[in-house]
Amino acid sequence: MPRRTPGPRSPRVFDRIVEGDAIAVLDSVPEASVHLAITSPPYNLRLPYRGYTDDRPHDEYLAWLGDVWRALYRVLVPGGRFVLNVAPTSIKNFRPIHHDLSTDLRRLGYIMRTEIIWYKQTMGRRTAWGSWRSPSNPHIVPSWEYVLVFSKEQWKLPGDPTAVDIAAKEFETFSDGFWAIPPERRRAGHPAPFPEALIERLVKFYSYRGNVVIDMFGGTGTVAAVARRLGRHYLHIDSSSEYCRQAFERTRAARPPAEAPIPPPVLAVLAGAAGPGPLAAPVD
Repeated sequence: MPRRTPGPRSPRVFDRIVEGDAIAVLDSVPEASVHLAITSPPYNLRLPYRGYTDDRPHDEYLAWLGDVWRALYRVLVPGGRFVLNVAPTSIKNFRPIHHDLSTDLRRLGYIMRTEIIWYKQTMGRRTAWGSWRSPSNPHIVPSWEYVLVFSKEQWKLPGDPTAVDIAAKEFETFSDGFWAIPPERRRAGHPAPFPEALIERLVKFYSYRGNVVIDMFGGTGTVAAVARRLGRHYLHIDSSSEYCRQAFERTRAARPPAEAPIPPPVLAVLAGAAGPGPLAAPVD
């Protein structure tokens, strides 16, 4: 069982795996201290997440996410990036949730930069054809997800050119907005984990070594583990103690590069309500 330390006793804000509510934890993070956020929110499709009921009225769901996006905006640095992964909804109950979320984010002041098509190569498992070989009622089955990219206040993210770690060939490949990456097969109890290859591309393309990368719905810790392995500071937030334990072990096992040593994680529980307090101390 990993060691748990209550938030107030640790001097660190980042390099943490925090069990708690996303908004409450973000409200405890210093303003303008995060360079990159990557997340995929609960899909509101009754998926079996641990520690969260994935079934809210649609308007309530959007309003709740809007509060998360407001809390995130405060902690991003000028030019900081927010990468939001969202999947198309089901065939029978189709809602253009990617349009809803991008509209809400732009209303909140985020600059929308682009959308990446993450092609998941899952058509081999297709079973729902609708009207087979007929225009009567054919189905389009999504084999992709959207990766929506936003920034705060400005396009440019200032940074040290010597802290760039993306190779020329990688840059050429990643700048093509069609990313063919298979989904993660090792789910470890989570219904929709990120594949590490997706997060590695985003971290290298949108941040410098030594930057801070966070995930507000961190699940089993892909973002935190990849961020540490690539020499970034990290903050993982999730309401599930089980997912946080898995994320802790996974991130602790990630080995950062020698030229960008990043501390192993501390596992913490948010102690108290939103506002300055448990996590509002400077990084070591």
